[in-house]
Parts: sequence; structure tokens; C-alpha cells
Amino acid sequence: MRETQQPGIPPAKINRVEVYWHSVTYRTVIIYILLLLSIILGIVYVVAPNAISSVFERVGRMFSGSGEAPAAANPGQIRFVNLDGDVQVKKSNSVRWEAADLRTILEKGDLIQTGDNGAARVSFPDGTNYTVKGATLVMVEENSVDRNHATKVGVQVSTGAVDLTTGTWSSPSSKAVISFNDAHASVQQNSRAAVRADAARNEGEITISEGTAEVQQGQQTVQLAKWERAQVSRGGTIQKSNVLAPPDLVAPINFSPLIEADPKETPIHFEWKSAAEAVSYILRVSSTSTFNKVAAERPAKGTSIDVTGLDAGDYFWNVTAIDATKHESEPSDTYKFTLVVQGKGQEMALEVQQTVLHGQVVEVIGRTEPGAALIINGQAVADIARDGTFRFFTDPLGRGSQTILITGQNRRGGTATKRIPIVIP
Repeated sequence: MRETQQPGIPPAKINRVEVYWHSVTYRTVIIYILLLLSIILGIVYVVAPNAISSVFERVGRMFSGSGEAPAAANPGQIRFVNLDGDVQVKKSNSVRWEAADLRTILEKGDLIQTGDNGAARVSFPDGTNYTVKGATLVMVEENSVDRNHATKVGVQVSTGAVDLTTGTWSSPSSKAVISFNDAHASVQQNSRAAVRADAARNEGEITISEGTAEVQQGQQTVQLAKWERAQVSRGGTIQKSNVLAPPDLVAPINFSPLIEADPKETPIHFEWKSAAEAVSYILRVSSTSTFNKVAAERPAKGTSIDVTGLDAGDYFWNVTAIDATKHESEPSDTYKFTLVVQGKGQEMALEVQQTVLHGQVVEVIGRTEPGAALIINGQAVADIARDGTFRFFTDPLGRGSQTILITGQNRRGGTATKRIPIVIP
């Protein structure tokens, strides 16, 4: 029904609709957005601080015009892999010297000191090993990796002697550095070197026995190849010279087992090849790879000698050549052999069931007698099950034809030896 307006009555008043608003500037909007982002970033930083740091680094590179990626923050840990005798460590953030331990993690700035009878082998993540000899003080100087995966490792020798070996690097730009006196040497991959530093006389030297190195002192740079030596003196010049090469070893072959009924009374035959310009040799046999415990030391005019008096156990040996002027070469390669007592009982059970290739590493699977002891390529097999089954992974082997040597001894004194030929492609 349509409502009609009665005459004489004023029309109803219509209420006004009012709309209110508040003007907000762009500046205020931006402030609120930034405040919200700050709260979000604060929460993320508490949960994942590394993510925020990475974002800030990238933003900084954007404004600086640098597109380089950051260096890796964790190149890997530096560890002791061998300790003999008196070895002490002083951390960079400590004033105390403490006894070294195989669980010790070394960092840049840490000091390592060996006593007269001490020795230590330090392994870096890139495969470089520094062997710290007796009466030596060194400092860890570098352990880093850049955006191209090039590593740089180094130690500084204050006084004493250090040997180093380098492996194959993933980046050709990698460096292994050793500093001594006011010189430093950059040793290339697959190289070996021996460094001596005399703090009292401010003199030092480096000898290359494999590969190459570059030695720098002040503005002078010298390239070294195999069996070359650089001698430096503080404030002086680098003197480069050739050195007498040691002989190649023949027998006992590396990692070989020698089974004898009475090892201590049996002559062990050592043989090596003649070295150019050598007139005599020195054979050294040790129960440790660092040779700080010498079991036998014999001079020899020829290239072989027999040694008696060695107990059963693991041994390392090398030979040094001497020329007509009484100069000694660096020690030869070090070979390892194991002297095993031949049991009078029956031969022990030893069966190799399978060998599996994992790149250049070989997995050996087999069975022996419960409680027996096994040595494969000079290393003891630690995990032998109660039923005699075992699995063992060798160290990386060279390409081509190889032989895996397995020696065992049971509780009755019985022994067994297996030689497993294998080809590494």
C-alpha cells in the first residue's frame, strides 16, 4: 500500500549520513611496513641467525657492486692423526700449554710444540699432512677455502723441522704454505718437502723430494723441483742448489708380512738400489712412522744389509745416502713391514669370499677363525665378528694392477697369508 501525505502535516525529516576518514601519508605507510618487516626479521634472526647474516651479506654486495659469493665458512677441521712422545698445544685464546690429544681440534693461531723425543702428524682437510719433528715449535697459520673451492692451508715453523706432503686437490688454485724465518714456500699438489728452521742463527732451508714449490723471501722468488734445495737467511738472499737423492727401496716390500719361527734370531734382509754419487748409506728401522723410536740403525757400504734382534710387530724403514763430501740425502720413502711369529700349530682358517670396488678403495669380505688377528695391507682389522666374518676397507690404491696382502694369526699360534690380485680401473 502506498503511503499518502496528509495535508497540513510537514514531511518527516530525513537523517543525514556522514562519512569520516583520516588521511595517511605515504611516509606513514612506509614506516608501518618497515616496522612490520623489522618484527619479522627479528623473529627469523632468533630462529635462524645464519640466514639473516647471508641476506645482509648479499645486500651489501649488491650496493657495493660486487657479485662475488662469500668464502666457505667451514673449510673442515685440522686434527692430529699421529702423536708420539711429548707433544703440547697452546690454543690461540689461551695462555696455557696442554698435552696434545687425538681429539684436539686445531685452529688458526694455535701453537704446537714437541719435545726432544716428540713427534706429531697434523692433517688438514685438503689432504695436506705436516709432520712435526722433535724439538720443534710451529703455529697453524691458515685453513680456508674460497668461492671456487680452492683451499689454502699453512703453518709457520719458528724452530725445528717439519715435513709435509700434499695430495691431489679439487682446485688447481689451492695452496699449501709453510713459512720459516722471513720466507715462505708455496708447495704444489702431489709434492713432498722437508723444512728446517734455526731460530738462533736466523737460517732455514726447504728441500723438495717430490713435485714442485715456489719459495719467496722479500722481492726474490725461486722455483724448486725434485731434489732441489733453497737456503735462506734473514735479510739475505735465497741460495738454490741440487741435493743428493736417496735410493729407491727394494725389500722388504711395502706392507709385506714376514713370517718367521723366531723373528728375534732371524736375519731380516734389507735391500735398496744404488743412488748416484753415494758412497755409503744409513739404514734406519723404527717401530713408529715418525722414527722417534729407532729399533735399528746400521751403516752400509753396499746396497743391502741383514739385521737381527727385531721382535715381532710392525716396523718402518728408510735409507739415507751419503756422498764423498759426507753430505747426507733426505731419507728415502718409508716402507712398512710386519714381523709375525710362525706358529707351530696347524694353519689357521682364512677365506676371502668377495672383494668390492668403491672407486680406488677395496672392500674385502671374508671369514677367519673366531678370536684370530688379521692384518690387511699393514693395517689391523679391528672388526671381526664372533663367527669370524669380517669386512675391511683398504686405503685408496693406485690405478692398475695391485696386490692386497692378508696375514693372520690364531690363538694356537697358527698363521695364514693370502695375496689377492686386483685391478683398479
